[in-house]
Amino acid sequence: MVEFTHIEGDRVRMVDVTEKSDVSRKATAEGRIFLRSETLAAIRSGSVVKGNVLATARVAAIQAVKETSRLIPMCHPLPVGGVSVDFREEPGCIVATVSVRTYGRTGVEMEALTGVSVGLLTVWDMVKSAEKDAEGQYPETRIEGIRVTEKRKGPGA
Repeated sequence: MVEFTHIEGDRVRMVDVTEKSDVSRKATAEGRIFLRSETLAAIRSGSVVKGNVLATARVAAIQAVKETSRLIPMCHPLPVGGVSVDFREEPGCIVATVSVRTYGRTGVEMEALTGVSVGLLTVWDMVKSAEKDAEGQYPETRIEGIRVTEKRKGPGA
């Protein structure tokens, strides 16, 4: 049986981490946005009308990491020590990877996941006009595979 630490009867609560020790922590998450080849070429060449897509998405991802506890109700506010955001192109898609570090009492996987999600949503927002087909639909555009790829704690995390 799974125990849900955020639920007591009909009440939802934030888990108390007061007595936990501060420790170095790191989490990494990734996800993909699938786009038309013409859109990927426009991103690569810097010719997207709205501007530099990946630079904007990088800023959005970092901002999302810092705002995670305001967006996810039971997520603890954490002192974010560092964030790295990387994008790479793979066939038919862009992969976003966000790594977050802190020194605290709870992990930063929610921050990494939020950063990836908002970063990819920002890519979509900046290229959506180029992604529409003749009927105004987005047949190839999709965000997939958002997941935690690494979670560490302790010295050198």
